[in-house]
Amino acid sequence: MSPRLKLTEIFLSIQGEADSVGWPTVFVRLTGCPLRCGYCDTAYAFHGGEWHSLEQILEKVAGFGVRHVCVTGGEPLAQKSCVELLRRLCDAGYQVSLETSGAMDISDVDARVVRVVDMKTPASGEVERNRYDNLDRMRTGEQVKFVICGREDFEWSRDLVKKQSLNERCTVLFSPSHQQVEPRDLAQWILDERLPVRLQVQLHKYLWGDTPGR
Repeated sequence: MSPRLKLTEIFLSIQGEADSVGWPTVFVRLTGCPLRCGYCDTAYAFHGGEWHSLEQILEKVAGFGVRHVCVTGGEPLAQKSCVELLRRLCDAGYQVSLETSGAMDISDVDARVVRVVDMKTPASGEVERNRYDNLDRMRTGEQVKFVICGREDFEWSRDLVKKQSLNERCTVLFSPSHQQVEPRDLAQWILDERLPVRLQVQLHKYLWGDTPGR
């Protein structure tokens, strides 16, 4: 049987995060996630969804007519056929990114894919699920993201960045948890500490709020 994936949605939007922020992007949101982060804004992708063959997904992506594709979730790597989808998208000539938690092994992901790894902070409620070995696999041009819910999260993330020298191997993003930390406060903490990290705000939320499919 041809590989299949359970999908929550495929849609065109403006990329609101990471290094490709601002680009028109097709988002392929896979269904399911083994984590339950306190700040999750896509809980609607935990359940439901519909099965699609890889061919059907590639056809839908092609129909939007843009070059950037982001595979996200949920947790996309929780479905085994995700790795094959990523490879097929790269083979088709797309600029492909993967949004994944720090809880899944990223070693099998095609080297052409830009991996954006979301390390879980203490306030997420899932910090014990982090796979720190993933940090050793990060490459130039990829990103590690920390969603900051408060000062404790900031200090925990700061210490991990310094301990792992993360900024020397990839881009490090500090993102304020929506409606929990003011962006200007996080910006000031970064400046005060002279941290070699990038402040990231979720552009799509400023454009469309929490509307699914945007």
